Amino acid sequence: MGQYDRYILRQLVMLFGFFSLVLVSVYWVNQAARLFDSLIADGQNVGVFLEFSALTLPWIVQLILPVSAFVATLYIFNRLIGDSELVVLQTAGLSALRLLRPVLAFGLLMALLVALLSNVLAPSARSQFVQRQAEVRDDLTGRFLRAGEFIHPGNGLTVYIRDISPLGEFRDLFLQDTSTEGVEVTYTATNALLVRSETGPRLVMFDGLAQTLDLETGRLSTISFNDFTYSVDSLLNDGGRRRVDVRELPTPLLLTADAELAAALNLDLAKMVFEGHDRLAQSLFVIFVPLIGAASLMLGSFSRFGVWKQILVAVALVLPMQIVRNAGEAAVRADAEAWPMAYAQPALSALIAAGMVTLAMRRSTRWRSIPA
Repeated sequence: MGQYDRYILRQLVMLFGFFSLVLVSVYWVNQAARLFDSLIADGQNVGVFLEFSALTLPWIVQLILPVSAFVATLYIFNRLIGDSELVVLQTAGLSALRLLRPVLAFGLLMALLVALLSNVLAPSARSQFVQRQAEVRDDLTGRFLRAGEFIHPGNGLTVYIRDISPLGEFRDLFLQDTSTEGVEVTYTATNALLVRSETGPRLVMFDGLAQTLDLETGRLSTISFNDFTYSVDSLLNDGGRRRVDVRELPTPLLLTADAELAAALNLDLAKMVFEGHDRLAQSLFVIFVPLIGAASLMLGSFSRFGVWKQILVAVALVLPMQIVRNAGEAAVRADAEAWPMAYAQPALSALIAAGMVTLAMRRSTRWRSIPA
């Protein structure tokens, strides 16, 4: 690798890191705000929020990476043109293909990074995220351990606890259950404990009173008890066995999936097939994004007004690629046998990149042929 290649590649990597940090931070803040609200509403602490935020980072980085690579390439080549460095390099006899060689190396480096994220880190993080999400959802302690306020841990359920001891004992508990239509049941107890059992979590109340009000007849029944066990299974909305998320499955399993496996996992076969091939397609797509940006800017020439026309051309060529991906996804999800359509986006980007590089080479040849 020559000195020019190292210089351009170093600049691309540095700017890519900067733009990735900025874009990931903006996107992460947007996601983290919603995640924070949902976790804190369930009574979880900041540590759980930070853990969940970290588990979402691989997916966010994977999503942002092609954009950062494209913006970094535009910035570097715009600066090369503005500082007349590109003109000097062309005067020295470097062809357009030679000038774009470090950009291709940069694209291959990005492809390896996307492949690592989409096939290894993101599925692993997603699996942990779903598992921890189920654990947090099943953890009723965070929903109940709030003293001195009325809380609603489930539909039709209102709970008030005056105080909570350091050992987790509830003192002066009020619980109202209106989940059964036409009936309102109110429990009051001096002490209570939230315990786990083989059949699920239970709320055990001591020295209390149960009042049952029939809303239709207005009849009120009261029962005193020394201890009473209240089932809180209805608060768990997991629907039994945890549902498998297709995004947490390994790529080889997705690529070789059949109808029998999809039925066993309770997943759509077409969705599994598209997810597996899309991971590979995204790795290929990011190779050509920097090439399109760099080649588009090389079609212009030095101007005090900049190369904004070429930048707009590059953006216009890359942005519609998401539409192509969406069309490919729709085709594969309609028919799993149409899985080659998952590669429509990288295939089209390869054709566009080849066309732009060819135009840049022709322009470079014409520029060198002009007599001094």
